[in-house]
Amino acid sequence: MMTFTTLLEETLEAWVDARQGIIEEAENIPDRRFDFRPTPEVKSVTELIQHIIEVAELMTGELTRPDTNFHRAPWPELIGQYAAHVKEARGKAELLALLKSSLDEGVARFREAGELAMLQLITRFDGAQGTRLAWLNHGIAQEMYHRGQLALYERLMGIEPALTRRIRGAD
Repeated sequence: MMTFTTLLEETLEAWVDARQGIIEEAENIPDRRFDFRPTPEVKSVTELIQHIIEVAELMTGELTRPDTNFHRAPWPELIGQYAAHVKEARGKAELLALLKSSLDEGVARFREAGELAMLQLITRFDGAQGTRLAWLNHGIAQEMYHRGQLALYERLMGIEPALTRRIRGAD
């Protein structure tokens, strides 16, 4: 059993676990299927992974600055400020590398900001007050939601999700 010295470290461990799950599901999808989308109205595998990275980079950038303000600009502009480069990532290898590097950089930035900063109140997107740490947990929940989407995409493509394989002991 792991022992955590801070709430921030415990939260970062949860983020690493969530992101590793996304990486495992993305690795499980063949390169040629990254253009798959269940219906024309929803994101493709590529677009979904780009979205996960964009939101994480926005979350990291905004929550680790001393003057966090999710209302400083409209959502698309905030994404542009923090993650404009993400749309350039194409192909499985490039997206997997970006999933990994953005996590590593994010964890380092949160550690540098420190737990005390993460316990300070901010104004969230919905206008309510909350701590930076609570919003980081919201970001982790968002990644888990999208991990579920990737697993559903896999099922629709006839692929057994990585987590399902691990649970039944196939790996």
